[in-house]
Amino acid sequence: MDEHRVGLKPIVRKVWSLRGQRPTLIVHPRYEWLYVYAFVQPTTGRSFYLTMPTVNKEAFLIALQHFADHILADKHKTVILLVDNAGWHLKLTDPLPVGLHLRYLPPYSPELQPAEHLWRFTDVPLVNRCFASLDDLETALVDRCRWLMVQPEIIRSATLFPWWPHLDTSLV
Repeated sequence: MDEHRVGLKPIVRKVWSLRGQRPTLIVHPRYEWLYVYAFVQPTTGRSFYLTMPTVNKEAFLIALQHFADHILADKHKTVILLVDNAGWHLKLTDPLPVGLHLRYLPPYSPELQPAEHLWRFTDVPLVNRCFASLDDLETALVDRCRWLMVQPEIIRSATLFPWWPHLDTSLV
């Protein structure tokens, strides 16, 4: 599980252009943001995404509840989430949704987080584009996340590290 900030400040990347011609890109940087919360099961490639207006402890708990509802977690179906040491992941005073348990990565080790490797896929429709509003950006992002949720092989190829435990996925 991880979060990613996207907004009206464009994501600029290299593009191909004809020799001797400079590519042009329309930008209108504004500092408005939304956050993508992503959950992934590397062994199966299953993923789940939420867009939220902020990232904090309350939003994190709401995202966890939506995820728990999506996967039908309960006292008989336990899910362990690997999270980083972001401030809103630590010292949660409210109880977690039933069936969810958090495990923490070592500090300063984002490369170990499988969900961290999803952002290159979620950003594709946002790159080198200028959106008129945050709603327009969110529409493009939600469409992309819905598409990614039905592409488990793509997700698996980016998140299933050689050291990741290969558990029995027939129960997942």
